[in-house]
Amino acid sequence: MSDTASTVDQAHAERMTRLRTPIPGPKSLELQARRKAAVASGVGSTLPVYVESADDGLLVDVDGNQLIDLGSGIAVTNVGNPAPAVAEAVHTQIDRFSHTCFMITPYEGYVEVCEELNRLTPGDHEKRSVLFNSGAEAVENAVKIARHVTGRQAVVVFDHGYHGRTNLTMALTAKNMPYKHRFGPFAPEVYRVPASYPLHDGLTGAEAAAKAVAAIEKQVGADNTAAVVIEPIQGEGGFIAPAPGFLPAVAQWCRERGVLFVADEIQTGFCRTGEWFASDHEGVVPDLITTAKGIAGGLPLAAVTGRAEIMDAVHVGGLGGTYGGNPVACAAALGAIRTMRERDLNAQARRIEETVVGRLKAVAEKTDIIAEIRGRGAMIAIEFTERTPEVAARVAKACHDQGVVVLTCGTYGNVIRLLPPLVIPDDLLAEGLDVLEGALLA
Repeated sequence: MSDTASTVDQAHAERMTRLRTPIPGPKSLELQARRKAAVASGVGSTLPVYVESADDGLLVDVDGNQLIDLGSGIAVTNVGNPAPAVAEAVHTQIDRFSHTCFMITPYEGYVEVCEELNRLTPGDHEKRSVLFNSGAEAVENAVKIARHVTGRQAVVVFDHGYHGRTNLTMALTAKNMPYKHRFGPFAPEVYRVPASYPLHDGLTGAEAAAKAVAAIEKQVGADNTAAVVIEPIQGEGGFIAPAPGFLPAVAQWCRERGVLFVADEIQTGFCRTGEWFASDHEGVVPDLITTAKGIAGGLPLAAVTGRAEIMDAVHVGGLGGTYGGNPVACAAALGAIRTMRERDLNAQARRIEETVVGRLKAVAEKTDIIAEIRGRGAMIAIEFTERTPEVAARVAKACHDQGVVVLTCGTYGNVIRLLPPLVIPDDLLAEGLDVLEGALLA
């Protein structure tokens, strides 16, 4: 047997020791039966294994199976699961108090998180922040702020975009199934224009921006447009990174026309793409930026951060919510941000990109099913040549059966997305990529 074959067999044997049962195991199947009797069937799950504990890059289910996590709860547990600094901060805070409602009696943690956001988000102008519970809530409030400040109503979004599941954010979201089907009517004054999708449109960033701007001016009119809302890298739509120059050109048009440029950085933020925010890659400075997911190491927290004169223009009482900026979530966020700084997770995301993209491009040379490998940092996608979900679903299932959690996405469901924790050990990442490579070549 060759040395290479021996190494492959050894790696396969190590993977198999992580799995004690078929996936899902008997205890997970028992819980799945209980779930069907108790949980609304409209809530889906990618992989019906029930997690008992977790570590950096590993999920341990109730049957004792160790699954390699290349999903991070959809880009949430960037700093680990649980991150020591997050767990310590949560324990300390919950022993002090769990809730007062910041709108009733405030507390320092909320202020500290806002201070951090004002420092970290793009631009050196004076900023203000407000905290919420979820990404959809943040996007909805960004639209509220934009409409209030500009006195305009129209909101422009893009093909392939995803912004949430509330009524307004469903209107902003492009894809029908499963997000919008039969849930309408949706909020009015939302307009959709073409995005930059280099693999399929063949346009430069400047050309794609000109096409989008022309559509806005023709369909809506700048004087009627309150905001342009865009993901700097589209998430659910397929991890689509626009052609260079697209975002700066759209942002410039917004500045010239008095339209607010809103960057939805809910999936891309907090070191995920190798910078604090994806807007930083091209020096784009949004008027408003929405954040959530990776902000608090797994606890529900979200925010809108923006130019001080915009944020302060809203009347007192116009923004808020009972749980927005919960003290325990704020403590978690401060622990998470400290971890990002101390462990230089931007650099780690870039190292993950180098490893993952290198491996996957080598695989792509061996098969004709892959149309493109793309992404930034630890936000990498494989788009398949077939614009149907079957291939992506088969690859994902093959990975799941071997204990590796990967996710699918894309307007056509034909994309595998990889979102490993930024703290995943190198050997664990390599092991997960071994499984993915085998699934791609099978």
